[in-house]
Amino acid sequence: MKTKILTFLLLIVLSISKNYAQDRTTVTATSSDISDNLDLKAVASIFGDSRDLNDFERRLNDPKIQISNLDLNEDNQVDYLRVIETIERNTHLIVIQSVLGRDTFQDVATIEVQRDRHNNVQVQVVGDVYMYGSNYIYEPVYVTTPVIYNSFWTGNYHPYYSSWNWGYYPSYYYAWSPFPIFRYRNHIGICINNYNYYNYVSYRRCQVAYNLYRGRRCNGYENRYLDRSFGFRNSGYSNSYDLNQHRILNTVASRNEVAVNSSRNFNSNLPRINNTTSVNASRSYVHNISNSRAFSNPRNSNQQNNIIVTQTPRNSNATPRSFSNQAYQSPRNLSIQEHNTRNFESIRNPKVRTFSNNRSVNSVRNENSSRGNRRI
Repeated sequence: MKTKILTFLLLIVLSISKNYAQDRTTVTATSSDISDNLDLKAVASIFGDSRDLNDFERRLNDPKIQISNLDLNEDNQVDYLRVIETIERNTHLIVIQSVLGRDTFQDVATIEVQRDRHNNVQVQVVGDVYMYGSNYIYEPVYVTTPVIYNSFWTGNYHPYYSSWNWGYYPSYYYAWSPFPIFRYRNHIGICINNYNYYNYVSYRRCQVAYNLYRGRRCNGYENRYLDRSFGFRNSGYSNSYDLNQHRILNTVASRNEVAVNSSRNFNSNLPRINNTTSVNASRSYVHNISNSRAFSNPRNSNQQNNIIVTQTPRNSNATPRSFSNQAYQSPRNLSIQEHNTRNFESIRNPKVRTFSNNRSVNSVRNENSSRGNRRI
């Protein structure tokens, strides 16, 4: 007998929990990706603010700024990013590499700078295909001409090559632990210069830089973990931009679903209102209001239908009134004696109707008595 009772109670609990779960809408967060740990817009921003490539590398690894959140070798320390440059005529190819070991490096992104014959400079920040997918490119448009351009096209300029390596870092640098992704996203927005523009494109403009990069790509991490490429991590998406757009659509769709479900639940709890009846549950009345009448309490008003719902006391005998543009005589305008007389008569004889000020109570009595005599 006890077993049957316990089984019955368990079935009741399961049914209640199932109904409760159906009334709720759960929004699950999309999992993070390796590409989320280094924002290329932030890279483009500090590139425009740097004096030269040495200053650019310092900004990339500055512990006070913390532009990067990459920890590819999973040692709970953010990887050091070194900068290497290759030049051919008016084209500069700048490679950002993550230092993972004594002789292990992984290209993270490249910055391709080209000047045409009209001295117009074009910059593209390209994410590595292993990290960000194919053709993940941002074109920064700087409001002011970066100072770093002045050092590129000089007669005695030499390509920059970082002198730092595994275990041998500059004095300003010290390793820090990576942030959770949500915290890094909130942090990196402060580091981006919002006066500039960062346009996303899916094609390379500089063929010379593309040819320079062939055969020079360093992929030590990729060779070790072939199954961690962007294609394996996110099948069905071309690059990180496509993945982020899908995340945004899912987030908006989930929020809309929550809003629709919550509005349905809210509307289902409201009593229905007919054209001529009032809300019985809240004992309120619906008054049709003209546009010329003003109200001091807009909280209970519905501006679309020009309807206002006013709360009345439980013991009130008031009835709905249809207001028009004509003047309405409020009982407040009556004198105290007339007001008391009308209230007394309405209590003693509820069938007696009240009238305006120009008709006295005695005239009402006489009229009622004469109507009774006529019926007799």
